[in-house]
Order: sequence, then C-alpha cells, then structure tokens
Amino acid sequence: MKNRLKPQVTLVGAGPGDPDLLTIKGAKALAEANVVLYDALSNDELLTYAPKKALKIFVGKRKGCHAYTQDEINQLIVDNALTYGHVVRLKGGDPFIFGRGSEEIEFVESFGITTFVIPGISSSIAVPASQGISLTKRGVSESFWVITGTTSTRKLSTDVALAAQSTATVVILMGMSKLDEIVALFQKESKGQIPVAIIQNGTTLEEKVGIGTIDNIQKVVAKNNLSSPAIIVIGEVVKESNKLKGFYEEFVSSEIRL
Repeated sequence: MKNRLKPQVTLVGAGPGDPDLLTIKGAKALAEANVVLYDALSNDELLTYAPKKALKIFVGKRKGCHAYTQDEINQLIVDNALTYGHVVRLKGGDPFIFGRGSEEIEFVESFGITTFVIPGISSSIAVPASQGISLTKRGVSESFWVITGTTSTRKLSTDVALAAQSTATVVILMGMSKLDEIVALFQKESKGQIPVAIIQNGTTLEEKVGIGTIDNIQKVVAKNNLSSPAIIVIGEVVKESNKLKGFYEEFVSSEIRL
C-alpha cells in the first residue's frame, strides 16, 4: 500500500487520436494509475485502460476549451500525486511536441516527485502518414519542418517565413486561425502552386481532408468546412501520396477548367 501511494507522475503521449495508436508502455502506465489528468486532444477511449476506481480529471487544453490554466494544471498534478500516489498525465500526440510536457515535468520535479515520460506517436508525423503523405521522399523532399502556428503570444511563429523559403516539407500544428497569414508568406516566395493538405481530426472517425494549393487552399477550407484541430501540410510530397493523388489531380484539373 505504501508503494502505491508514493508520489509519482508519468507523462504519457496519447498519440494522434486513434486509440489503437497508444503505445503498449502507455497502456501499462494507465493501468497502474491512481489519477488520470487528460486533455481534450486525447481520445476518451484511452481512459478504459485505467482502473475503474482511478480518479479521472478533464483538464481541457484546446482552442476554445481551457478547463484549467497551465499553472492550475501543474498544481493539480502535484496535489493529486501527493494525495493519491501515481498520477498519469495523458497528453495528445507526444508530450514534448508543443505539449508543454517539459514545463509540467520541471514543476513536478521541483517538489521532489519522481517523474517518467512515455513518448507518444506525434500527430505531426502520424496524421500525414495516415493519408499516405511521406514527409520526406528521395528526390522530392530532403527534410521537414514542424512548426506551431500559434505561439505563446498568440502570433504566428516567425519560423513559418523561414520555412517558406526552403524546399522542405512544412507541417504546421495549431495554424488554422493563421491560415491567411501562412498563405501570404508562401505567396510572397512565389510558391502559390505548392500542394497543401489540411487534415482535421486525423486518424479518428471524424477525420476530414482538404487538398489544394497555396493559392486556393482557403477556398478548399471554406468548401469543406474545415476547422481546428487540424494539421496543415505544405510541400510537393502531398501530391506524391497514392491515397491523395487522385483527389489532387482532379482538383487541379477542375481549377484549370474554371
């Protein structure tokens, strides 16, 4: 009993949305949890891996869905660990990819509480892959950028402008509200014909996809009613996807007829 109540915090990456993409190690950690603090972007089905008697606390953290501030979440993690023992902090994707996982770990460790991190499958890679988009491909793209669309100051990351100047694939998370700015930056670099894929709720049953180019992706978003949470993929690799190639070619040919 003493061991069970020993304060301990495990950050678990929940993966991109499909509950089957949780790692085995993540499932084992959930099975040993006394408390689970989970995000809006983690699939609720994953809570079934935790004991029925475990306390489950929703802490939000998505645009327009903030049940708690980050400072409040940090304190909740510590308070529950000291009171109940093993706390699992379940975070969408990977905890260290724009998930503020390192901030939570640093805060918890300042109280002398033992911490562990179980990586998750990042949506930045898994969601494009689920649509057959290989972020790197020989002869097409030698590298890729993964950038947050919205920084802590609520502005578009300045790295997007740098990425637009490169030949790399660009993956932007949390960028739908900044799509107009993103398009303008790529058009400034004369890249209006670069293929773009926008994938909403990737790997889940609610998944929606829009395919186009920098010049017309805003029309695609409006036509398909795409919104957050979504991943924006910009680069020639989009039209290389066997799964999406037909959609892309059909879209481009229809644009030419117009």
